[in-house]
Amino acid sequence: MKDLKKLYYNLCMTSLLRGVLKKPVFCRFAELCLAESKTDKINAYGAFVYEIYNSGLSLTDLVFRYVFEDENAYVKAMAKGVAPDENVKAALSRELAVFEDIAALTPMDFCELVGEEYLSPFTSSRRPLEVEYLARIYDISRHGYGVFASYPMFRLNDERELVPIVSADKTRICDFVGYREERCRIIRNTEAFLEGKPAANALLCGDAGTGKSSTVKAVVNEFFDRGLRLIELRKDQLCYLPYVMGRISENPLKFIIFIDDLSFNQNDDSFSMLKAALEGSASARAENSVIYATSNRRHIIKESFGDRDGDDVHRNDTMQEILSLSERFGLVVLFQRPSKNLYLEIVHELAARFGIEQTEELDTRAEAFALRRGSRSPRCAEQFIKSLL
Repeated sequence: MKDLKKLYYNLCMTSLLRGVLKKPVFCRFAELCLAESKTDKINAYGAFVYEIYNSGLSLTDLVFRYVFEDENAYVKAMAKGVAPDENVKAALSRELAVFEDIAALTPMDFCELVGEEYLSPFTSSRRPLEVEYLARIYDISRHGYGVFASYPMFRLNDERELVPIVSADKTRICDFVGYREERCRIIRNTEAFLEGKPAANALLCGDAGTGKSSTVKAVVNEFFDRGLRLIELRKDQLCYLPYVMGRISENPLKFIIFIDDLSFNQNDDSFSMLKAALEGSASARAENSVIYATSNRRHIIKESFGDRDGDDVHRNDTMQEILSLSERFGLVVLFQRPSKNLYLEIVHELAARFGIEQTEELDTRAEAFALRRGSRSPRCAEQFIKSLL
């Protein structure tokens, strides 16, 4: 049985990994060790186990995840290729041993403090934390660190914080039907990016419902284990591109800056910021990033006939500036509305996946469904199959 008070004192001495102590499960552990009355101890233990249940993990997995996600002086130095100070190395080894002991606690270790009749069960095991931690650091370009270590996709919130998209799209490349050549071009470009070869910023344009956004997210899911992450920005957040690039510039991972459903008005302030990033401006581009955008428009700037008849003295120069934004993407992939044959191929594949019998009636109903929706598309095919289910 562990000496919980001693473990708590050892945690209090944590300095290098002190950020881990801010996590709720450690706050509840501290409250439990400091509780005086029996009621307070029972209440604190319940709150401690609640945090384990709430994470959906074992205590061991939860502690390990928090340690792996921590941004500290050791991991930042290693990410830059700089040898950490010997004192920092010693602190890391000592503190990892403490967290390993915490991660291995069992409900029975709390028996003396709480009472056996009040022990809620949870799972845990003994694992070599230092061995696993150093293995991840050795392969840091694949695993990353901080919050980027555990999640594939992120967004910028209103407080300018990069936060994980917990319910991110789980689509994989193998889930798609059709558009093989279009997706292969995106995959080849992404693989070149991950291998450190020249890679292009990419614009996926074309008809709605053809899978442009899903393709980008599926690529990220496919290459997560190779160190690829996605940061999604809204168009109105493009002014924060320099901030985002600065935030990720020293990270060993590779990032896709994703802008979905992109279009601009002629006088849009965000236009110049995206243009600078696409042209490789030092302040708006990080070496470990590429920009992938989707748009239903081949030419991203919304333009009217009145714009062409304006009073600009150098009208032709202005028009070329407006229309050339899409040309600044090194890779432009067009997702066109599917033919009838491709549409039915998608319907048949989805039907097979869900055990729906493929008949002539199925084709007739699928065509009728598309006509009611106004056009054929992979999204329309998926909605049709779901309507049958």
